[in-house]
Amino acid sequence: MDIETLCIVGGSGFVGRSVAEQACAAGYRVRVVTRSRLRARHLTVLPTLEVMVADVNDEAGLARSLDGMDAVINLVGILAPRGRTTFKSAHVDLPRRIGATGLKRGVQRFLHMSALGASTTGPSEYQRSKGDGEQAVKTGPSEIAWTILRPSVIFGEHDSFLNMFASLARISPFIPLACAQARFQPIWVDDVARCFVDALRDPRTFRQAYDLCGPRVYTLEQLVRFAATTSGHPRRILRLPQAAAQAQAFTFEHLPGKILTRDNLRSMTVDNVCQGPFPAVFGFRPSAMEAVAPEYLASHLRARYDQYRHNAGR
Repeated sequence: MDIETLCIVGGSGFVGRSVAEQACAAGYRVRVVTRSRLRARHLTVLPTLEVMVADVNDEAGLARSLDGMDAVINLVGILAPRGRTTFKSAHVDLPRRIGATGLKRGVQRFLHMSALGASTTGPSEYQRSKGDGEQAVKTGPSEIAWTILRPSVIFGEHDSFLNMFASLARISPFIPLACAQARFQPIWVDDVARCFVDALRDPRTFRQAYDLCGPRVYTLEQLVRFAATTSGHPRRILRLPQAAAQAQAFTFEHLPGKILTRDNLRSMTVDNVCQGPFPAVFGFRPSAMEAVAPEYLASHLRARYDQYRHNAGR
């Protein structure tokens, strides 16, 4: 399969930045689709990248986005509904439409980012919609070779996970924490991006789904403590009982940003960890959080983080 041109839907976000950088470095001509050119301004320095302003929820916008593309990577995902965007529209309807429109536009390859724990019978609406989205990809046009990647929580320089807890630690003497014993297996964003780019032309990954995790499992409490301490603001963590956690989530989901919702709590009742080793097909071992995160959580180590990425070939 000859893949030269690549469209990244959701490419102006956290994961999209890294995927776009690595795809350009690998020699692909990349089109990042965004509804706001301003959101993608950090990508305009990449030499083989085009930023296209379009609304992929509009049929004409999606068709224009995929016109002339050999492959498409879908990175669109939400943790809570916002405005007219629902879990179903973002996680199920969009991948189904990408497959149908891609077939008409000659797309040969479709890579889709799902999530670890995605299940049509999962406890949260988020997990169920991710599971339904996977089914939409798998039952799409047979002419398009798909691959599904399911990462655990993703960390990296611009993440909204470790950075959020580090920010909270800077302004609060303690951190009240729901689901403190929930388990995660975080993976570096550059390792996730490498899997996407490496899979593009690898026929071994066609019509396969892969769970992606880092090398170590942590409780949420351990992750929060790590972020706070590494950023230079160690804090006391208060484990919230279930009733208090529900009250906190109810309050937060009605605030701008929705940093926590009751649906998020339901997701955390299932451990977000891989059941086996990192997929051998990708040919590398993922980086440990302790080797990467301190370099961006601690501002005085910023230069070392840039050097780490360079040495890792990211």
